[in-house]
Amino acid sequence: MTLSYHMPLYRPPSEGDNLIIQVTLGCSFNRCSFCAMYRTKQYSQRPLEAVQEDIGRAALSEPDARRVFLADGDALSLPTGELLAILDALHAAFPALTRVSCYATPANILRKGVDELALLKGQGLSLLYLGIESGSDLILKKITKGASQKGIAEAMHKAHDAGIKVSGTVILGLGGRQHWQEHIDGTIALLNSAPITYLSTLQLYLEDGIVDEFQRKFGEAFEMQSDSAILLEQQRLISGVSPPQPVIFRSNHASNALALAGNLPRDRAKLLAQLEAALDGEAPLRPWYLRGM
Repeated sequence: MTLSYHMPLYRPPSEGDNLIIQVTLGCSFNRCSFCAMYRTKQYSQRPLEAVQEDIGRAALSEPDARRVFLADGDALSLPTGELLAILDALHAAFPALTRVSCYATPANILRKGVDELALLKGQGLSLLYLGIESGSDLILKKITKGASQKGIAEAMHKAHDAGIKVSGTVILGLGGRQHWQEHIDGTIALLNSAPITYLSTLQLYLEDGIVDEFQRKFGEAFEMQSDSAILLEQQRLISGVSPPQPVIFRSNHASNALALAGNLPRDRAKLLAQLEAALDGEAPLRPWYLRGM
């Protein structure tokens, strides 16, 4: 018996083979100028009874599920008590369950105390996917992120203190040709100040329906970065990141011109050599027709 999802449905690449349970619809913020993922949905919290029914149906077809992703955009916006009830239901339905994860905004994390987050971790919520996008306050304002470098760092620290792993994403190209150094340097400063377990980079891709909004909110003419300029951004980022704890790094998202994988700081030299080869034309880039969000 398969679940009937409220579409569109999104999940991180690493959750592609895992069970997805929708506990909210849409995104509670939904104003980031670069993101069109949930523009067709109005945010709502699904009734607990409906979620529990979905869990029961999923258990009939996937009784051995080990990992569950809670959709949509920010399941952590749910009240802690409701999330605990969902986690209890998941563990009752799936005896082999080892991990539950969800998207989270900085505001979602900051609204909960460390004790609440620790309770959720104790019941199996062990990974949060956090859209960092940029560590530059200038860029965060221009993309209407609704967050600051300080707030994102505080959220990362809070999750870490509760024992929850954070997988953060940074979007290369968000500063355009005008502010790329500000974008990358602010991001380096953030990543060097707060703990994170996984770090991924995406490459800016704007769907047709939000281009005008993005340009308007940016506040000045925006010039998109070329692939070679994006590689230089990646090079500057990897060169400058000295995280407070080792980070598993990936740029394997379909939006990226070049797929990279390694650990930072251990594999810095290897990653920089791969970037240099790509900049010199010695390594192929992903064709445009194979890219997307």
